[in-house]
Amino acid sequence: MPSSPAPAGGPRRLTRTLYRYAFLDEFVLLYPVYALLFSDTGLSVWQISSLFALWSLTGVVLEVPSGALADGTSRRRLLVLAPLLTATGFALWVLLPSYASFAVGFVLWGAGGALGSGTLEALVYEELQRLGAADRYAGIMGRARACGLVAVMAAMALAGPVFAGGGYLAVGAASVLTCLLAAATATRLPEHRGPAAGVRGWTATLRAGLAEARDDRSVRGALLLVPAVTSVFEALDEYTPLLVRDTGVADRTVPWLLLLVWAGATAGGLLAGPGSRLGSRGLAALLAGAACALALGAASGSPAGLVGIAAAFGGFQLAVVLADARLQRRLTDSRRATLTSVAGLGSSLTTVAVYAGYGALATAAGHAAAFTWGAAPYLLTAALLARAGRRPRPSRHARNESPEAARETQRKAHRRATAPPCPPKSPDRTV
Repeated sequence: MPSSPAPAGGPRRLTRTLYRYAFLDEFVLLYPVYALLFSDTGLSVWQISSLFALWSLTGVVLEVPSGALADGTSRRRLLVLAPLLTATGFALWVLLPSYASFAVGFVLWGAGGALGSGTLEALVYEELQRLGAADRYAGIMGRARACGLVAVMAAMALAGPVFAGGGYLAVGAASVLTCLLAAATATRLPEHRGPAAGVRGWTATLRAGLAEARDDRSVRGALLLVPAVTSVFEALDEYTPLLVRDTGVADRTVPWLLLLVWAGATAGGLLAGPGSRLGSRGLAALLAGAACALALGAASGSPAGLVGIAAAFGGFQLAVVLADARLQRRLTDSRRATLTSVAGLGSSLTTVAVYAGYGALATAAGHAAAFTWGAAPYLLTAALLARAGRRPRPSRHARNESPEAARETQRKAHRRATAPPCPPKSPDRTV
C-alpha cells in the first residue's frame, strides 16, 4: 500500500492537518436549520423522528464493520470518502427536498460518520507512535475535539445571516462546500501502514479484534470505560437548550447561555494534554467532581447554575479524551480501528438507552431532575475506577511495553509456570 513520505517536522504536519479536518468536519451550516427544513417541507413530527431513528440505526449497523474495514485498507482513503458521502446527502436535501431524499441523506450521513469513527483515532495514534510521540495523543486529540466544538459554535453564528440571505439553498451549498474541503484536507493526512496491513478481509479482522477483547482484561476494561464516560454526556448535550430555557430566561438568551456551556466543553478538550498524566484515581476524582458540578448546577434551577453545567461538561469532555487515549494504548495496530469502533458502538447503544431513560424521567419530574440524576452513572464509574486504582501497578518496564510485547511476556511467564520440573542430574560416576 502506498504511503506518504515521512514528515520532516515531527508530528507538526499531522496535527495541523488534523485540526483543519476536525474543524471542517463540524463546520456545517445546516446543523441549526435542518429540522426546520424538514418541517417546512411538510413532514410531520413522526416522520422527522423516524428520520432521526434511521440515522442512528445506520450508524449502529455500520460502526463495527467500518472499523474492521479501516484495519484492512487505507484509513486515509476512508477519511476522504466519509465527508463525500455526507456532502452527497446534504445536496439531496436542498435540491430534492422530500421524505425519501431526507432518508437517503441520513443513510449517507450515517455511513460517512461510521467510516470516520475509530478510523481517525487509529490513524493519528499510529502516526504518533511511529514518530515516538504517542504520549502526546491525548493532548492532540483534545485540541482536535476543541476545534470541532469551535466549528459548531461558528456554524451556528453564521447560519442565521446566510439563511437570511439565500435560504436553505445557500446554507446547503455552504455545507456541501465545507464537506468537500474536509475531503481535500484528508488527502494531506500522513499514513504509514505496515506490510501486513490490508491483507486480511474485514471479517477476519473483526474476529481477531473481538478475540483480543475477550482474552485481554485490560482491553475489556478500556472498551467498557469509553461508553461509560461518553454516553450520558452526549445524551445530556442534546437536552441542554431545554434545561437552559427552564431556568426562566427569554428564548433569545438561550443561545448565549449555550455558548457558556460549550465553552466549558471546549476548555475540557484543551486540558487533555496535562490531563493525560492522570491515573485511574485521578480520572475517578475528575469524574466525581464533574458529576457533583452537574448535579448542583442542574438542581439550582437558575441561570447561575449553568456555570456548574459548563464545568461538568468540561470535565466530561476531558474524560472522554482520556478514556480514548487509555484504549489506544492497549490496542494492537492491526485491530486498532476495529476495537475503537466496538467502543463507539457501545457508546451509541448506551446513548439510545439514556435517551429513553431521560425522556421518562424528564416527563415525570422535569429537565433539572433528569440532569441531576445524570450524575449518578458517573459517580458509579468513579467508584469503580478508584477501586481499580488501588490495585498494584505494573513495573515501569511493563507499562511501557507495547500490547504485543506485553502479551508475549505473559505467555512466557505462563510457560515457565506450567513447564514440568527438570529431571535431577545423574551423579557423576567418573572415576
